[in-house]
Amino acid sequence: MQIAVAQINCTVGDLEGNSRRILAAATTARTQGASLVVTPELALSGYPPEDLVLRGAFNRACATALQDLAENLPGIATIVGFPLQEGALVYNAAAVLRDGKITHIYRKYRLPNYSVFDEERYFEPSNRPCVFELDGVKIGVNICEDVWLPGTASAARDAGAELLVVLNASPYHINKQRTRHQVMRDRVAECGLPIVYTDMVGGQDELVFDGASFALNRRGEIVLQLAEFEEQVACIEYHDGDLIKSAITPDRSIEASVYDALCLGVSDYIGKNGFPGVLLGLSGGIDSALTLCIAVDALGADKVHAVMMPSQYTAGISLEDARSMADGLGVKYSVIPIMPVFDSFLATLAPEFKDTQIDTTEENLQARIRGTLLMALSNKFGAIVLTTGNKSEMAVGYSTLYGDMAGGFAVIKDISKTLVYRLCHYRNSLGAAIPERVIVRPPSAELRPDQKDQDSLPPYDILDAIMEAYMERNRSPQEIIDQGFRREDVERVVKLIKRNEYKRRQAPIGVRITERGFGKDWRYPITSKYQDI
Repeated sequence: MQIAVAQINCTVGDLEGNSRRILAAATTARTQGASLVVTPELALSGYPPEDLVLRGAFNRACATALQDLAENLPGIATIVGFPLQEGALVYNAAAVLRDGKITHIYRKYRLPNYSVFDEERYFEPSNRPCVFELDGVKIGVNICEDVWLPGTASAARDAGAELLVVLNASPYHINKQRTRHQVMRDRVAECGLPIVYTDMVGGQDELVFDGASFALNRRGEIVLQLAEFEEQVACIEYHDGDLIKSAITPDRSIEASVYDALCLGVSDYIGKNGFPGVLLGLSGGIDSALTLCIAVDALGADKVHAVMMPSQYTAGISLEDARSMADGLGVKYSVIPIMPVFDSFLATLAPEFKDTQIDTTEENLQARIRGTLLMALSNKFGAIVLTTGNKSEMAVGYSTLYGDMAGGFAVIKDISKTLVYRLCHYRNSLGAAIPERVIVRPPSAELRPDQKDQDSLPPYDILDAIMEAYMERNRSPQEIIDQGFRREDVERVVKLIKRNEYKRRQAPIGVRITERGFGKDWRYPITSKYQDI
């Protein structure tokens, strides 16, 4: 028996579009000789549907779309994830569609309620296994979290399953695939069944689903591995009680995976929300350079507008490098000097600022002027502003509200400064795009004479290591100090992280690529007296 893995890009709420994708995948699978096609978790509704499933009308629309899908499938059994409402209860469910009918329904048993997941808010759990027979093979169904802990896979085996198929909407983060492989090997060792693991692909707000679907035989060996970040329908053969080895996509570097995740996150956010293009401030620095490359690779140069907004503090090499990048990548490029506006602001404020010293107020004014100009262009032409701040800056508040934080999508919001450099080197390995001078020169906001980031912050390799330990790994300040970091550096970074929560609450969403980003999985109070340093 041939089983097709339908690694498809679904959009939350697009029942018609998602149905078309499922039908197209089923048609492709049938031409490849498959008897069964397995789609991702909640493929019909898109994942995560969040509060949409609290609305009865939405769930009823999903039920109607599922029935229509069953009646139009091209003669192939198909497992489709959908939200099932029964009375007042809603389940994260999967339906077996066959011969124009819904023949079996499985309701998810384990509901994740950690990290970016909030399924206990929406769904009820069930503990009934689902096993159906096709071409003489008894097939058990699980959904995502069900197989991350022991028990549910064994329950399917005890109900007679000879093969286990798992529907997933597993968001990407660095090294996530390595963890998935190990967890599925644990399930194979537990239940003794081969496993087909289908994952969603695509961007949904801050989440990116990488696909990378796979299958394991009874010995826990990978016998199918699909590509990351690509829609794909691929078949694997089940014969004589096990899965037969098929195509295996080679592993790639972390930089390649992260870069593709960022591109997919941008292309789907812009495309699925119907924006005609993007705007960004191109400063001649490394963060905006990387953001520009991602935007062009994700959308095409014709949908990208880069704007250089120099002040009296902008270095000549910044102007040269920004124009060089824009010309090299073929994007629309504008230069809008901010000095006249800045001078006007200072003149207007002069009576109020009398007898005060120049400080960060004047620096922030420049950032806010730039933010206002970009938002004006956005309002006039409809393109969304991409902000260019990285995770290191977001962590410690090295950013300006209503200035460089003004925009609609924060592309590198979850990318530390040290990873920014690695990604720039990776992008240049694909073809020269970022001038070497942008990469090697000390980073600067260029808001005062001879300014360098390191005037205000610890070196980025130290800052990033402390940030990762405290923010992503939940290490205490003392534990980080015990790792060999200077107490003054740890205390400084931790205080800055805690002090700047109010800024992060007002930041646009951005692509999540780490196990913990400043988004759905970071929920700290702004007002708090707790001190751990």
